Amino acid sequence: MLRRTFLAGSLTTLTVGALHSTDAAEATVTAVDEDFLTLLTNANQTQIPLVLANYQNTSDSIRTVARKARRLISGYVWGRSSYHHDASLLAPLQWLVEQLASRQHDDGLYDVGNLHSPPDSAFAIQDVCTLYALLDADDQAATQGHRAILATVIKKAGPALAAGGVHTPNHRWEVSAALARTHHLFPDRRYAARIDDWLDEGIDATPDGLYSERSSTYAAEVTNPCLLTIAWLRDKPELVDYVRRNLETTLYLLEPNGEVDTTASRRQDQKGIRDVWWYLTQFRELALHADDGRFTTVAKSIEQRGTGELGDFLAEVLERPELAAVLPAAKPAPTDFVQHYPSQASARLRRGARTATVFGGTDFHDIPVISSGLSTNPTFFKLRQGAAILDSVRLSPQFFSTGHFRSDGLRRTGPSTFKLGDEVKVPYHLPLPKRYRRADGRYALTLDGRFYASMDFPHRPKQYRSLRTEVTVVEVGDGFDLTFELDGDETAYAIELCFRAGTLAGVEALDAPGNYQLVSGTGSYTVGSDRIEFGPGSGAARVPMDPGERFTYLNGSLTPDGLRVYLTGRTPNRQVLRLRTS
Repeated sequence: MLRRTFLAGSLTTLTVGALHSTDAAEATVTAVDEDFLTLLTNANQTQIPLVLANYQNTSDSIRTVARKARRLISGYVWGRSSYHHDASLLAPLQWLVEQLASRQHDDGLYDVGNLHSPPDSAFAIQDVCTLYALLDADDQAATQGHRAILATVIKKAGPALAAGGVHTPNHRWEVSAALARTHHLFPDRRYAARIDDWLDEGIDATPDGLYSERSSTYAAEVTNPCLLTIAWLRDKPELVDYVRRNLETTLYLLEPNGEVDTTASRRQDQKGIRDVWWYLTQFRELALHADDGRFTTVAKSIEQRGTGELGDFLAEVLERPELAAVLPAAKPAPTDFVQHYPSQASARLRRGARTATVFGGTDFHDIPVISSGLSTNPTFFKLRQGAAILDSVRLSPQFFSTGHFRSDGLRRTGPSTFKLGDEVKVPYHLPLPKRYRRADGRYALTLDGRFYASMDFPHRPKQYRSLRTEVTVVEVGDGFDLTFELDGDETAYAIELCFRAGTLAGVEALDAPGNYQLVSGTGSYTVGSDRIEFGPGSGAARVPMDPGERFTYLNGSLTPDGLRVYLTGRTPNRQVLRLRTS
């Protein structure tokens, strides 16, 4: 058995090339990537003392318990680890395994924030299946008791996962992958049938290679690895192409420092920073499967950077040794391009160390609420020059508390030119027509667009105040020009530029910490030798950024972290913001 032989740490060659095929003729023998194995081994050996120092943390979720056990078992079964068959790991492992059993409900499910949750249980059960498989392949008498408990947990969870429901798109694939692992260890046709039910709904991927949640977090941590697991265990090689296309798209979302652009996400990462390390084994697997040297380049860059919990990948490689094969020859990943993604109304531009994002694809115009699962990010432009990072450009008019400008789509009007635009109309409501009037004055509680009131708004004639905004983004030789055209009712507006830590010059500090204003001339922002210049300034009038009543009513905030520079003006107006990099 390849896995058992590999666990001993003695193999120097592997049979690969047909990762998702049963055709042995397609396979070839290749060398083991020793540097990769050493990296994962050392990373796991760093994790194990941390687990041992804190494994009895009663506040850990069941997913954390399972992951801690996985880290211990990876070192225990791996022949090259300094913890190989280390008896000191057995008692902590016993405690963790018993937690997996004792915290499991009678119906086979766990509470992880959500109660009796099939999808949250599936995350843990995937790890539990890996634990059992690795210990079973290692086949040590000292772990027979651990394996018996794990087998009981898996068998108890399987029927519940095969009968239960989910919450989000990626949960379908998480549950299916957990069932694929469970079925592989303890076959049950109910498990295979439920996998086929979920798959029969179709994979939620766009022609752009993006999944419906548009989230790097859920692509890297859930959908991609789950589809690869199902492909491997259920002989469904057609699923691999969805992952390949997603990784193709990710090539163009990568930043030079290893971050992944998440501006268009519909999930939590639309407001955070995401690192590419989560994709390591996916890029390795698809580099081998598709013989793609660009994927090799990304995988090797992750390994060289060495950030993140890389030790967690050791279990994957011990389970599937073919992932440790020497990768195809590296080829350059794209660094000079303009990529347009119509499915999420975004564009990415890169010229070496300079990258930019243009975004007009929020869900706000179709579903005007703030909620998890919706894209509501008001950032419509980002720019980087090496270490100098302009994290967001936003626009906020003082217009009936309607909040930030959010473009209603994105139009590409030239090779490197994009147009964003929106029109906001706010009504004043006139008296109801006679046929809708009530003597008791009790009218339906309805939505004005910004708030609710017992006014029967839909039946009222209206007078509108309007504001039209268009932003044209043009790439020029050493940066970008952003032209703002605002027309309609007269009001004030503010443009906000939010930079990461660095040195600002040419701006005036405002009262609030981290706030500055460019009154005149050109400002600059530098980090080391990298520089972004911006301007011209447009006066000293101070105009607050208004996040809108949907936020302020709940004491919410849309103030980004960083150094915030403001330029202000009044409508109607045409204003050009010049951004230059060096």
